Amino acid sequence: MQFDKPATTNPIDQLKVVGKPIHRIDGELKTTGRATYAYEWHDPDMQYAYGYPVGAAIAKGQVISIDSSVAKQAHGVLDVLTTLDLGDLKKGKMNTARLFGGKQVQHYHQAIAVVVAETFEQARAAATLIKVEYAPEQGAFDLRSELDNATMPDPSTEPESSTGDFHAAFVVAPVTLDAEYSTPDQSHSMMEPHASIAAWKGEEVTVWTSSQMIDWWRSDLAITLGIDKEKVHLMSPFIGGGFGGKLFLRVDAVLAALAAKTVGRPVKVALPRPMMPNNTTHRPATIQRIRIGAEQDGKITAVAHESWSGDLPGGGPETAVMQTRLLYSGDNRMTAMKLATLDLPEGNAMRAPGEAPGLMALEIAMDEMAEKLGLDPIEFRIINDTQVDPEHPERPFSYRDLIGCLRLGAERFGWDKRARPATRREGSWMIGMGVATAFRNNLVMTSGARVTLDQEGIITVETDMTDIGTGSYTIIAQTAAEMMGVDIEKVAVQLGDSRFPVSAGSGGQFGANSATSGVYAACVKLRDAVASKLGFNSADAIFENGQVRVGNRSFPLSEAAGAEGLVGEDKIEWGKLAETHQQSTFGGHFVEVAVDVYTGETRIRRMLAVCAAGRVLNPITARSQVIGAMTMGAGAALSEELAVDMRRGFFVNHDLAGYEVPVHADIPHQDVIFLDETDPYSSPMKAKGVGELGLCGVSAAIANAVYNATGIRVRDYPITLDKLIGRLPEVV
Repeated sequence: MQFDKPATTNPIDQLKVVGKPIHRIDGELKTTGRATYAYEWHDPDMQYAYGYPVGAAIAKGQVISIDSSVAKQAHGVLDVLTTLDLGDLKKGKMNTARLFGGKQVQHYHQAIAVVVAETFEQARAAATLIKVEYAPEQGAFDLRSELDNATMPDPSTEPESSTGDFHAAFVVAPVTLDAEYSTPDQSHSMMEPHASIAAWKGEEVTVWTSSQMIDWWRSDLAITLGIDKEKVHLMSPFIGGGFGGKLFLRVDAVLAALAAKTVGRPVKVALPRPMMPNNTTHRPATIQRIRIGAEQDGKITAVAHESWSGDLPGGGPETAVMQTRLLYSGDNRMTAMKLATLDLPEGNAMRAPGEAPGLMALEIAMDEMAEKLGLDPIEFRIINDTQVDPEHPERPFSYRDLIGCLRLGAERFGWDKRARPATRREGSWMIGMGVATAFRNNLVMTSGARVTLDQEGIITVETDMTDIGTGSYTIIAQTAAEMMGVDIEKVAVQLGDSRFPVSAGSGGQFGANSATSGVYAACVKLRDAVASKLGFNSADAIFENGQVRVGNRSFPLSEAAGAEGLVGEDKIEWGKLAETHQQSTFGGHFVEVAVDVYTGETRIRRMLAVCAAGRVLNPITARSQVIGAMTMGAGAALSEELAVDMRRGFFVNHDLAGYEVPVHADIPHQDVIFLDETDPYSSPMKAKGVGELGLCGVSAAIANAVYNATGIRVRDYPITLDKLIGRLPEVV
């Protein structure tokens, strides 16, 4: 199905199932422990072995030799594979760093060996017996010290944009701001580690893994193993979190497949938690400069946003300026990204790449500018709202109600009670409120599905779409139920298997909208098949209550299936609507904090997100996504930072004891409000994504609340005690 015109009325608009607050259909499996995650697959007829990875102890250089002779003699060890044994394996298309093979070390903890043994404990113990000789090289690990060496990234990343004459307009602007902000390296820190099981049958390999994008992994694993893609079977029906860290093939799957081939048995490999931050990907640090010029009435006349980030050779930038190209009005604009070569682990996608760190800076700058102008921060944002792409005014937004989000949020949160900075006190606690705009582009991906109707009237949906805790099973079931006119209990959903039609996968906030649109397309084909079988014109047929009806004629849906059943298969493909109309999601984040006047301890007291993201397919699963994102934003604001050892080039706090994510005690009551809207330009579902929008802007709202509470402006995240305590007001 080609989606090249705005959606008109269709069966989804009935909203008998779609849009209802239905609890997750996979929830019982997960809460009772019956959902099988990657490392848990077990076949009693299989004799599993266990692989334990060994990571490089240098950040840059070469492996001269690996002595595994003692390890091979250890009790229970079946074999040891080293990067020198295998040589230069081909690298997949999606990875910057080589996952395994060859003598070159590109980053700390890059896998250089895997020990395979009868038990996990035996493999882990034997791994300590391996001796490695290196030829280290001097690396670059500090972004700030490499700013002068940073260059413009590949043109495909759109590193620059310019409209009007920023410099001329900024110089003459009556009110200006020129400030620098920084965000640190951050880790995905998902609950489930990267884990895989591989088993060979002849020349074909089956891999049970934890992957957000089945087809991407399958393609790159085939390249790495040097076999045809059709000989790789991937399964990932349940995933314990990803946040972008499982978008691309990881070394656990590669090592499991190589080891299983070598020892002739299925092999399980899970990355130890301390290996994950350095071996896998992370959100790279940024240094950002923002300049804003405005008239006295608050109208922005000039805006510039420049960002510097780092990555391995061949990597890409953290696209922190992208939202600034679209979010606020202003005739004279400039954005630019520079990329420094760093020998740290690969920087790549982490929830809301670009917008999340970009808004951490931009939305503080907007508050700082509002204060200079003597304007309320919300009113300043509203004054500079735009209904067209500011860099391409001929291109309107498909639907944009940022003002509605801010107005409603202010009313519900009690914004009118916000005091001047450092003036509200409750005992030893200084109280403040903060706001920030939420923004994330609406992305869509080609997505396919197969829908089968059997003689019992059961609808089975098959697609390689994944569920990373987001509710994919449920909203896909709701879509099929709505389209085919049955109760959701009559729908069975099967996900995460490479034998199924290729879907959008989970990432970029494109999963829900794209995948359900693919199911919509497949259901249209199935509706046509049903109508044809019953002798109806499909355009006239009404599917409801398990029946198919035209006029006075009605038949049970199951009757059309017959003994052999009926199948509908299709995919959603996208036309040029995204070129003619800018499609984005919007929101407002509101936060109240308390800061201890003696210690600088910061406590979040209230949080509210108001989101405008098209049709909400399921308010329960959507709310869950937003409050999870808000929690992630709290961590980014107050605690999360991968500390870099500038001498040896690795992340020091590489476990959950040292990398501090929020816990229950850190998070207060969270409210989420969804505006009632649809966007027919987005998809036949008229929906958009929401899982990343919930993160975008949260950290800045917290930073702005801390300023309102204390009068202390912190521009370098995270806002830890040391950045406040020396500047707190004197206690009288």
